[in-house]
Amino acid sequence: MPIGSSVFAQANGFGMNRRLFLRQAGVAIGLPFLPSLTSSQIAVGGQRVASGSKKMVCIGNMLGFHPAAFWPSTKQIDGEGGFTSLQEFEYGTTTQALSEIRDQATLIQGLDHDTKGGHFGIHSFLSGVKQNEAGSMPYGNVTIDQFAAEYIVGQTRFPSLTIGSLEGIHGGCQLSWTKTGTRVPPIPGPEQLFEKLFVDATENDKNSVSDSFALQKSILDVVREQAHDLERSLNQRDKHKLDEYFTSVRDVEKGIAQRRRWIDVPKPEAMITQPQNRNMVQDLPLLYDLIVMALQTNTTKIATLEIGGDFNPADLGIRGGYHSLSHHGQLQERIDALITLETYQIEQFVRFVKKLATTVDDTGPLIDTTTVLFGSGMGDANSHTNRNLPIILAGGNFSHGKLLAFDSGHPHRPPLANLFVTMLQRFGVESDSFAKSTGTLRGLV
Repeated sequence: MPIGSSVFAQANGFGMNRRLFLRQAGVAIGLPFLPSLTSSQIAVGGQRVASGSKKMVCIGNMLGFHPAAFWPSTKQIDGEGGFTSLQEFEYGTTTQALSEIRDQATLIQGLDHDTKGGHFGIHSFLSGVKQNEAGSMPYGNVTIDQFAAEYIVGQTRFPSLTIGSLEGIHGGCQLSWTKTGTRVPPIPGPEQLFEKLFVDATENDKNSVSDSFALQKSILDVVREQAHDLERSLNQRDKHKLDEYFTSVRDVEKGIAQRRRWIDVPKPEAMITQPQNRNMVQDLPLLYDLIVMALQTNTTKIATLEIGGDFNPADLGIRGGYHSLSHHGQLQERIDALITLETYQIEQFVRFVKKLATTVDDTGPLIDTTTVLFGSGMGDANSHTNRNLPIILAGGNFSHGKLLAFDSGHPHRPPLANLFVTMLQRFGVESDSFAKSTGTLRGLV
C-alpha cells in the first residue's frame, strides 16, 4: 500500500493510532501529532545554544532524604512573596558536611514540581513532568540533561552520560528521558563507564558504528522523501508544524554527521587502571571520580547519576534494605540507620564538589564552569510525598553560601522548573521556559 494510503486510511476511520508513522522499505519514523489527521498535537521547536565550555551534572537518589535531618532547624520565611535568602543558618544533621563547601553551594527549600505519585513521581525529578502528563507538554517529559544535550551534539564524544543501576524499584535507573518519552539506558557501573571513556573500539566495532550511522542517515532520507504525499492532505497550520518537524529531522542528520567524526578520534589516556564493579556504596566515590575525568578531558559536558537500585545498607554495616529503611514508620532505630545512609551520600557529594574545585581544564577550575544539581524527586519516602524536594545547587559560578527558603503554601511559590531554566541559561541554552516553569529562580544571580 502506498505510504499516503496507509496514513489516510487511519485518518478516515480505520483506527487512528496515538502516533502516526511514515513507513517505507521496512523503516518507520514517528510524526508529530497533527490536528488535520488527529485531535492530538505536539509542539516542535528548539532554542539556540551559545558556544563555550559550560558543563552540567545532575545527581538524584530514588528515596529522598529524611526531612527532619536534612533541613536546617530555622523555620522562618519572612521575605517578600514567601521567600527569604539566609546566609546565617545551621545545616541539618544529614547535611553537616555541606559546611565544607558552604561558599560553593546553595540549599534550596520549599520547591517541587507539584506532582503526586510517590515512587512514580521520582521519575519526574529532572523533567518536571510525569509520564502520564507527557502528551500535553510541548517537549513531553524530556529531562534537563537531555534537553541541553541536544544543543551540543558533536562538541564532545558523548553529548551526555547517564549512570545508574539496572536494578531496583521500577526496573532500575529512570533519571533521564528524551523528548520522545524514551528512558535513556544507564551505564550500570564504574567498569562500563571506564570502558566507555577510555577504551578504544576495535576496527570491527568502528566499522559497525560507521554502518549504523549510514543506516540512520538513509532512514531519514527515505521518510523525508515520502513526506510530500502527506503534505497534500494537511491544512496550512499543520503544514507549518510538519515543516518544523522535518527541521528537527535535519538537526538529527547534522548530529549524525557530527558524531561520525569521533569514530577515528582516539580516546584520552586513562588516569587510573580499569576498575571492577562492586556495589553502589563502594562504587559511588569512583563513579564521581570518573565523571570528573570525563569533564576534564572534554569527553562530555553533561552527566547524570542516580543513587538507588543496588545501594545496599549492609555495605555500611547497617541492617535492613534501603527502601524498607526509608519507610521507617517513625521508629527511631530505623531513622538513625537511614540518616547514616543519607549522610554518606551527602559526604560523597561534598567530596565530588571539592574535587571539581581542585581539578583544572583549559578554562580553569571545573567548579567555575560546572553547574551541579543534587537532590531527589521524593520529598519524604515514609509518607510517599513528592513535595518540598531536597535540593542542593553547587558550582556554576552562582552566588552561593546561602539557604533559599520558599514558603510551600504561598500562592505564588515558583515551581522547581524555574531552577532548571536558570541552569539551562547558565549552561548556554537560550531558553526562557522548561516544563511548567514561570521564569527563572530568584536568589542565585
